Amino acid sequence: MHKRALIEASSLCALMLTLTGCAATRRTPDYSAVLANTARPENERALDAVRKPNEVMAFYGVKKGDKVADIYAARDYYTAILSQLVGPEGLVYSANPAPRPELHERAKQPALANVRVLDGPLDKLALPQDGSLDFVFIHLDYHEIAADTRIAMNRRIFAALRRGGAYGVVDHSAAPGRGDQDAKTFHRIEKSLVIKDAASVGFKLDKEGTMLSRAEDTRDFSVTKLRDRSERFVLRFEKP
Repeated sequence: MHKRALIEASSLCALMLTLTGCAATRRTPDYSAVLANTARPENERALDAVRKPNEVMAFYGVKKGDKVADIYAARDYYTAILSQLVGPEGLVYSANPAPRPELHERAKQPALANVRVLDGPLDKLALPQDGSLDFVFIHLDYHEIAADTRIAMNRRIFAALRRGGAYGVVDHSAAPGRGDQDAKTFHRIEKSLVIKDAASVGFKLDKEGTMLSRAEDTRDFSVTKLRDRSERFVLRFEKP
């Protein structure tokens, strides 16, 4: 009887540890300390209120030690954030279709020692094709990429990610039925087209975020009038 009680107690302890571990796993990450770092340029910190990087990065589950990529990094707002989130044990590829000298210069800073700058056509995206990356991100620039290039790029992103790895796309939302017709004029793209593009190379849609929704955006004008205050979709795809 005593032995049976010990077994039952041990089983209960194991169950409690498992449940505690699951709860810890589900806990929403908080990157506010990293984002509040005054070493970040003031103009970048000023964008946090409308871009909500704490919520966006928590949605994607970025963590210390991850290998990640920021595609179409442009002014490297998210490259710098990702560099701090993944830490010295992590790695950030910062890719642009054309060289940006200021990004090369910034990447020389000791604080960005884990950043590798990639220049070149996105349909030949120079990410490692060995399934070693944890996360790839495109922020507000998917609409800038031509259709054929998008598919070729997505294939290379798929090959770069590990199984279970995440592909994140945030962009300005076009009205239903517009596809990519408003890409050049309004700088918008339809969410359903992005989902279709990703699915065509093997990704599955994991979840959608609503932290950047703007119901008042009528989506019939250029986002340059509402920079970072437009209706933006937040998509998380997963490599099966």
